[in-house]
Amino acid sequence: MFNLKMSLNDFLDKKITVTLVKSTSKLTIKQKASVTGLGLRGINSSSNLVASNSVLGMIRKVQHVVKFSQA
Repeated sequence: MFNLKMSLNDFLDKKITVTLVKSTSKLTIKQKASVTGLGLRGINSSSNLVASNSVLGMIRKVQHVVKFSQA
């Protein structure tokens, strides 16, 4: 698990695994859209993505319900 306070440039163009660890029931519509955009459906679902600026931005918006690690 990585700390988001680290430079995001360290993760660009690397494969990361994103996992949904909490429910999305209390999230706003925009946050739910970010979770869907990351390819996550339900709790404990995972998605392997290439870290781009847009993906890292979505992770930052929902960092309290997901965890991510380098694949």
